[in-house]
Amino acid sequence: MFRELHHQRDPLILCNVWDAASAIIAEKLGYQAVGTSSAAIATSQGKTDGQNTDFETLLTVVKQISEVTTLPLTVDIESGYADTPQEVVDNIAKLADLKVVGINIEDSHLIDGHRTLVDKHVFTKNLSQIKTLLNDANIEMFINVRSDTYIVDAETALPETIDRIRLYETVGADGIFLPCLTAPDDIAKIVAHSSLPLNVMCMPKLAGFEQLKQLGVKRISMGNFVYDNMLAHLEDTMLCIKQQGSFEPLHFSD
Repeated sequence: MFRELHHQRDPLILCNVWDAASAIIAEKLGYQAVGTSSAAIATSQGKTDGQNTDFETLLTVVKQISEVTTLPLTVDIESGYADTPQEVVDNIAKLADLKVVGINIEDSHLIDGHRTLVDKHVFTKNLSQIKTLLNDANIEMFINVRSDTYIVDAETALPETIDRIRLYETVGADGIFLPCLTAPDDIAKIVAHSSLPLNVMCMPKLAGFEQLKQLGVKRISMGNFVYDNMLAHLEDTMLCIKQQGSFEPLHFSD
């Protein structure tokens, strides 16, 4: 079912969640699928994004989400929380046991707070091994590869992105996720060069859903933006309580 959602007429609007409560709201509102946001989960733990939460913490959050929703669930595993393809697959197997149907895995890593792309041939080799090991273990998992070309260098990202997608596609990637990609011309060119469903993410300059549909986008993610918006409103409310000396800001006015 989850795989088919990437090939329907309208793009899949993925509701990114961070706990059981947000997953319950997503299902109540009729979203088709939910996905974890690594940044939102990290922030909720008082940490920053970039695998600064351990995998066991992620598993705990995923378990809580999976217990309260029947929606397809995909999980952001960042760089895999592991050093080898076998260890990555071991982690994916634990997620599969929790009824997770998809993962995001990125082709970059953070070094001293600086994001750097992994050599594309090295990443392709690792991805190939991950796919083989998953097949050998009879684990069905939608692998959405997050390529960070537009995060690292948007000015020269297009040709590098197309080249990386070509490599990832040959070893069995199921989808391609390009955070910070917003330019309609680039989106159209990328769609034209690949049969993989393209996933873009909520960004200030991102086009509306209808235009993205016309450009050929198949999946639209919220990332951590909904969570950050919620925190901003929470901060405003708590400030108003302090400034007004009452709980009136908690009550909706007519």
